[in-house]
Amino acid sequence: MNLQNTDLHLITVKLDELRPTQITVGFREVNAKRAHWQALDKKGRAAAIDSHWFPAVLGPKSRYYVVDHHHLGRAWLEESVESVRVTVLKDLSWLEPTIFWRMMEHNQWVHPFDASGKRCEFDQLPKQLLGLADDPYRSLAGELRTSGGYAKDTTPFSEFLWADYLRRKVSEMRLRKDFDAALADALSHAHNPEARYLPGWSGVVPAAATGVPAAPGKAAKVDKPAKVKKS
Repeated sequence: MNLQNTDLHLITVKLDELRPTQITVGFREVNAKRAHWQALDKKGRAAAIDSHWFPAVLGPKSRYYVVDHHHLGRAWLEESVESVRVTVLKDLSWLEPTIFWRMMEHNQWVHPFDASGKRCEFDQLPKQLLGLADDPYRSLAGELRTSGGYAKDTTPFSEFLWADYLRRKVSEMRLRKDFDAALADALSHAHNPEARYLPGWSGVVPAAATGVPAAPGKAAKVDKPAKVKKS
């Protein structure tokens, strides 16, 4: 979520003080962001920090709960970035914790699900971005989107919804041993009508366009050549 340069109030906050609003990330994406950071020179790094604003909600005890950029934040922490710019979406610091989390959930600003897709209690959220666990299916869902498996969508946590779908379609052993093969499997399931409830689903791809042969007993109809009228 790259915010436009408007009159939003930006503050500088220590990166290790930001509180996550989810339990997992995809380490493959984190590592890609680390590699990008390492390729930048000093000027490029300063520009990156200046242009990436972390949207957050101010919660109890005046803690900042970030609602986006979890992968980037973890990557930068591992690269020893100390401070980032934060824009406060809402000040809910005056609410008691139960109501605060109720409002966070109402606004779809929190995703308390672990690496197996299991719903957890809010107090199981990590206290720092470095505490985020790896969900390989979140990595797979991210790569699936960039490979054209589905379209980018503004639905909150859309990649996690795809991750949960893929969790039932692609074996974890295959995913961990051969990511490219797992991605090929994921692409084969992405356009299945069963996935039509998911954000960014781009419809069924005709077999002719994918090179997949028609199902048995449903051979494609071949037009007969037109008869030439004799003179």
